[in-house]
Amino acid sequence: MKVIFWVIVSILLAVLMMVAGIQHIWNPDFYLPFVPASLPYPVAIVYGSGIIELLLGVVTLFLNHKYTKYGLLGIFALMVIFLPLHIIDALKDQPVIGSPTLAYIRLVFQFVLIWLAWGSYKFTSRAK
Repeated sequence: MKVIFWVIVSILLAVLMMVAGIQHIWNPDFYLPFVPASLPYPVAIVYGSGIIELLLGVVTLFLNHKYTKYGLLGIFALMVIFLPLHIIDALKDQPVIGSPTLAYIRLVFQFVLIWLAWGSYKFTSRAK
C-alpha cells in the first residue's frame, strides 16, 4: 500500500509541476505580482520558473528511476525556494492570490507539497 501511495504522489506532483509550468508560460501576468520588486527581470523569472517546473515534471514522470528521484528532489527544492514568496504574500493586507484566507490556505498547501515531495524523494531513493 505504501508503494502505491508514493507512486501516486510522485505522479501527481509531476503533473502538478507540468500544469504549473505551462500556466507560468501561458499566463505570466498572473505570476508577476509574486516576484519581489527587488529582483531584476521579473518576466524572465516567471518564464524561467515555468520552464523549470515543466522540466521537473517531465523528468519525474517520463524518465527512468534514476532521474525520477532527481526530479522529485528538484520539486522539493523548488517548493522550498517558493515558500518565502507565499509567506510574504500571506502577510500582505491584500495578498496577490486574493483574500488573506486564500493566502493562508495556499501557504498550508505549500507545506504539504514540500512534505509530499520530500517523502516521494526519500521513498524513490530507497527503491531499486
